[in-house]
Amino acid sequence: MAGRTWNKVQDSWRGVALCLLIALPAWFLGKRFDVIGGPVFAILIGMVLALFIKDDAALPFASGIKFTSKKVLQYAVILLGFGLNLSQIARVGARSLPIIVATITTSLVISFALHRALKIPTKISTLVGVGSSICGGSAIAATAPVIDADDEEIAQAISVIFLFNIIAALIFPALGGMLGLSNEGFGLFAGTAVNDTSSVTAAAAAWDGMHPGANTLDEATIVKLTRTLAIIPITLALAFWQVHKAKRAAANGEGGEAAGTFDIKKIFPFFILFFVLASVITTVFALPAGVTAPIKELSKFFIVMAMAAIGFNTNIVKLVKTGGKPIFMGLCCWIGIALVSLGMQHLLGIW
Repeated sequence: MAGRTWNKVQDSWRGVALCLLIALPAWFLGKRFDVIGGPVFAILIGMVLALFIKDDAALPFASGIKFTSKKVLQYAVILLGFGLNLSQIARVGARSLPIIVATITTSLVISFALHRALKIPTKISTLVGVGSSICGGSAIAATAPVIDADDEEIAQAISVIFLFNIIAALIFPALGGMLGLSNEGFGLFAGTAVNDTSSVTAAAAAWDGMHPGANTLDEATIVKLTRTLAIIPITLALAFWQVHKAKRAAANGEGGEAAGTFDIKKIFPFFILFFVLASVITTVFALPAGVTAPIKELSKFFIVMAMAAIGFNTNIVKLVKTGGKPIFMGLCCWIGIALVSLGMQHLLGIW
C-alpha cells in the first residue's frame, strides 16, 4: 500500500509542480488585473505552454496535471465553503433573494433552450448556464466534477464567462448611470447581473469612483455571496441526477464494463457534501475573518492551479473553432440576466 502511494507521488509531482509554476505568475497577474482574474491567466499560460510541450515531452507531467485538474479543483471547492457564513448572508442578503432567484432561473432556462435549439453539448450548456447564473469560475469549478466535464469543456465555459465579465465590468457602471439607478439599485444590479466576484468588485468600485460616498461595493459583494449559495442546491441536484442516470444505465445493462452494476461511491461527488460541511462549520462556530480569509485565498489559488492544468490539456485551435455557439449562449444568458435584474428591481420599487 505504502509502495503504491509513493509511486503515485513520484508519478504526479512533476505535473503538480508545473501547475504550481504556472499558477504563481497567473495569481499575481490576476491580482494586478483583477477584472481578468488569475484563473483566466492560468488557462492562457497553460494553453500556450501546451503548444511547445507535446507528445513524449508531456508524458512525465500527465499524471500530475490530471491530479491537479480533478482533485485539486475539488479541494478548492471544499475550501470555498469556509467563505460562506450562511446565517450572515441570509440575514443581509435576503431582500435580494427574489432578484437572485429570477436571474438564476432565467440563465438556466435560456441555456437549456439554446442547448436544445442549437444542439450545443449538454456539459458545455450546463457549465455556461451555471457559470452565468451563479458565480462564474467558482460555480464552474464546483459543477464540472459533478457532471464529469472534460478539460476542454471547462476551458470553453471559463472563456465564455471571462468575455462577458470584462464587458460587464467596463460598461455596467456607465449603463447604470444612464438608467438613473440609485446606489442601492446598482449594488443589486452588479451583484446579480455580473458573473464573477472579481468583476462584481471591479464594477462596484468603478461606480463608487463615479459617485463619491456611494459605498456600493459592500452591497454588491453581499448580494454576490448570497447568489453564491445557489451552488449548493444546484450541484446537489445535478449530483442526484447523475446518480439517477447511472442507476438507470446499470439497470438497462449499459455502460461497458460497469453494465449491470452501480456504485454510488464512484458516481456521487462527495466533495460537495464537504463543501456544505465547511459552510456549516463557518456558520455554527462563527469563524472570524482572520481564520476564513486565508482559507478563501488558498481556495482561489487552488482554482488557479487547476485552471493551469486545464489550460495545459486544452487544444487552443479546437477551442477557437468550436467557440461560436457557447459564446452566443453566454451572450444570451448575460443579456437575459441583466434585463431580468433591472426588471425585477423596477417591479419591487427599488429602481
